[in-house]
Amino acid sequence: MAGYLPEITIAAPDLLGHGNSSWAAPWTIDANVSALAALLDDRADAPVLVVGHSFGGALAMHLAAARPDLVASLLLLDPAVGLDGVRMRDIANAMFSFPDYPGTREARMEKITGSWADVDPALLDSEIDEHLIKLPSGRYGWRVSMPAMMSYWSELARDIVLPPAGTTTMLVRATRTSPPYVSDQLIAGLQDRLGSDFALLDFECNHMVPHAKPTEVAALIRDLFGGR
Repeated sequence: MAGYLPEITIAAPDLLGHGNSSWAAPWTIDANVSALAALLDDRADAPVLVVGHSFGGALAMHLAAARPDLVASLLLLDPAVGLDGVRMRDIANAMFSFPDYPGTREARMEKITGSWADVDPALLDSEIDEHLIKLPSGRYGWRVSMPAMMSYWSELARDIVLPPAGTTTMLVRATRTSPPYVSDQLIAGLQDRLGSDFALLDFECNHMVPHAKPTEVAALIRDLFGGR
């Protein structure tokens, strides 16, 4: 998103067990919230707009609940929050059973036939170039810790934790995500807690909202950033 918002300073840390962040346990929502709070304590001189996509949406809400002094507002992009435990078990089982690919072509096909179907192919190619790595076995896998991913699917089934009253919050629901991540329970909870400080928008896209609709997401960030 940084290329769409050159006038705004953006920090986009990898989650624990992902990319260049620590791969050491624990792999929990609470551990990630502690790491994010430490980053903001060190780098931010005022409360910030927190943008969270998918699991990042859960982290954003937990951060706002735990450290409201750090969070000015929230933009939740198709957040994966309070999901069904049986569904999370099935996804984790599938990932555990098929953790890698014989080549880059198979990895790409999985993306373009799934939640990346409406993302610019050039952006998908850059994602693959950066995050798909050759494993010691000769096969290919994503640059993530598999034990961490198993833990995170379980974390997504935790109860919803809402931001404190008065937190300006915008939720973008991706209408093509099937089955949906954004539940009626989440929407009702945010409406009850936040009232006029909450807004719900529907984007006609699949789950990868910031990649499928970068211009639209950048416009929302500008609006929220300007209203701090």
